[in-house]
Amino acid sequence: MQDKLQQFRQEVLDSLKSVKDINSLRGLETKYLGRKGELTRFLRGIAKLEGEKRKVIGKLANGIKNELLEKFKELRDSFEGTTREEGVIDVTLPGKKIEQGHLHPITTVLNELEDLFTAMGFMVLDGPELESDYYNFKALNIPEFHPARDIQDTFYVKPPLTPPSQEGKSNEKSDLLMRTHTSPMQVRAMQKYGAPLKCVVPGRVFRHEATDACHDSTFYNLEGLMIGEDIAITHLISVIKEIFVGIFKKEVKIRVRPGYFPFVEPGLEVDMRCMICGGKGCPSCKNKGWIEMIGAGLVHPKVIEYGGIDPKKYGGFAFGLGVDRLAMMRYGINDIRLFHSGDLRFLEQFLSHTT
Repeated sequence: MQDKLQQFRQEVLDSLKSVKDINSLRGLETKYLGRKGELTRFLRGIAKLEGEKRKVIGKLANGIKNELLEKFKELRDSFEGTTREEGVIDVTLPGKKIEQGHLHPITTVLNELEDLFTAMGFMVLDGPELESDYYNFKALNIPEFHPARDIQDTFYVKPPLTPPSQEGKSNEKSDLLMRTHTSPMQVRAMQKYGAPLKCVVPGRVFRHEATDACHDSTFYNLEGLMIGEDIAITHLISVIKEIFVGIFKKEVKIRVRPGYFPFVEPGLEVDMRCMICGGKGCPSCKNKGWIEMIGAGLVHPKVIEYGGIDPKKYGGFAFGLGVDRLAMMRYGINDIRLFHSGDLRFLEQFLSHTT
């Protein structure tokens, strides 16, 4: 029996030397080590032996079985491109397909807006999302008592905890908040660059308000500012028209109406015909057929003064554009909340628009 087991062992080892692929290896494994294989027949024969002889032969058979199992595993691993050494890669194996990503639709619209304004000679600036009350409100002609603050429900940031040793010494309210618009960069840009000045500021803004098909608590805003001599409303209207033609690649129907914003005087609002319903009325436009896209006007003299510029010599215009709403009209999206939902089924629709 011992000689037969040794012969069996050698036969298997010799057969493994000629294996060229994983299928041949599986065939040998079934033949020699399978449930109906040759080794199984040997093990069943051992049960018929008696006493010490069964013990010795059984030990030998188990040793041969373990050795052959290890040999088969080594060969199987090599064919499958793995080894017991971590980090070793079989470069001859076919690679895995990497899924192609694409830009978010809002990013696509933002990039096109930046290119459009750069071509018109505007700088593209960035500003802090965590802003001070001074720049977000006061420097924009919105003091603490001003009712316009009620329009922009704000996320205020709690002040840091007061150390125990200073408790009771200071009850000052923190003036930090998540910016409600990118308009604070009007004053920051004037303070840094002076006049004349042309810039746009794209960025994310935050409002503590109820959400619906055309409102979200987080969205993207693009602020525009032009400071110079003899700037008039006609310059502002010309730039606004360029925005719509540049994004939609065609003339779109807009209307301009008076609007109130504390940091401009006079102020106006620009609506466009809703492209979701064609002006018939839907939840995206609050069933009005028109959707508000831009708030704008001539920069208030006090804001220019806060920017460190002489309002008697220089004037200008400013506007705030809702980028998410622009993307809604561009792609025919009927709910603004889809942009930040993280739903891949929604986002994957835009692969063809961004490649």
